[in-house]
Amino acid sequence: MFGFAILAALMGLASAQRNAIVSLSDPAGVNGVYGNLSFESGVASVRIIGEVSGLCPGNHGLHIHQYGNIGSGCLATGGHFNPFGMNHGAPYDVDRHVGDLGNIEADEYGIARVDIEDYVIGLLGIDAIMGRGVVVHAGEDDLGRGGQSDSLTTGHAGARLACGVIGVLTDQ
Repeated sequence: MFGFAILAALMGLASAQRNAIVSLSDPAGVNGVYGNLSFESGVASVRIIGEVSGLCPGNHGLHIHQYGNIGSGCLATGGHFNPFGMNHGAPYDVDRHVGDLGNIEADEYGIARVDIEDYVIGLLGIDAIMGRGVVVHAGEDDLGRGGQSDSLTTGHAGARLACGVIGVLTDQ
């Protein structure tokens, strides 16, 4: 009986934090990259929806980073969120950081429309992204397959253009 009460309480907590949001910007204000992403928790996945503007056309790495600190031109977000000590990989790889979300593609106007469904990140638990940083990179993420010295740690995605901290999205 007591176990059922705990399970019911946890289920209630999970439903109370089903959505999150991040507002992305360039803290230095030099490159003009900005956007908003929402995180909608489903039964077995989290859907990431939104838009990022001010990018050069092409692919740009998108990652959840360890810390929710956007200081030092996004460098204070630390490395990719990797609680299980895995190599960098593609979103569909088994061996990947929790924070490896792959690439977003900016069109000829510099706008990336994002619609990603991820089965590894979560809003609660050891894989929780709440309060962590999101970073949009200058280059394409090679998904750990590029053979560069940083392919298995960062995806060789380059400089950090914009970042933000994931927070709870309210209904108001």
